[in-house]
Amino acid sequence: MAAIKSGALVTLPELQPSSDFFKEGASLRVIGKLQEYSVETAIAVIADQGATLKIDTQHLREIGFRIGSIFQFIGELHIQPNNEAVLQARTGRNIDGIDLDLYYQSLQQLRRFQAEHMKSAAT
Repeated sequence: MAAIKSGALVTLPELQPSSDFFKEGASLRVIGKLQEYSVETAIAVIADQGATLKIDTQHLREIGFRIGSIFQFIGELHIQPNNEAVLQARTGRNIDGIDLDLYYQSLQQLRRFQAEHMKSAAT
């Protein structure tokens, strides 16, 4: 049985075809404001900083999808033939009330720490 990978923290604007995160099967953690949700297709669309991402929520249960709320999803990225990305969510939660500015600052600090740690481990 294959191990489930942790979701790499990524912002929606970083999910561009030129990004290292934009890979078939990449395990990602994303946040964004819910713009659309279709009960029929179980497809949600989240937006953040001018970028959007489709989320396939068919495996999620008991989540109240409210347009305008902020959600976090963890799942695997699937690249469609037209180069459109869809995250197959394995978990999701409403995170209304999060301080997004503080979230992005902490993400920058985490990445800085990881880069320094990797650099010092290589020397």
